[in-house]
Amino acid sequence: MPQDITIKIIDRDGIPHEVQAPTDMNMNLMELVRAYELAPEGTIGVCGGMAMCASCQCYVLNDIALPEKNPDEEAMLWEAYNVKDNSRLGCQIHITPEIDGLAIELAPYA
Repeated sequence: MPQDITIKIIDRDGIPHEVQAPTDMNMNLMELVRAYELAPEGTIGVCGGMAMCASCQCYVLNDIALPEKNPDEEAMLWEAYNVKDNSRLGCQIHITPEIDGLAIELAPYA
């Protein structure tokens, strides 16, 4: 049975949002941010979720187990601005029941 999970997202203005995310639509965090319009149009998911632009870079704020970074994500983060140890690409993190309670902050758009 499909279920929604709760994700906390701090937008680029520092405003926290607690949103409900469906686990049955094969969405990722970048698409969730776009769906809730938490970043201005054209500043997130510029490459369409192909791990080629880092516009969906976010900082993971809590200790939720996430899938390992794939080589494309590693390469993009190597070239991106404002990268921290807890940086991830939102387009590479799919909405699954296992990430319920995840807290992220959107990285600055550079």
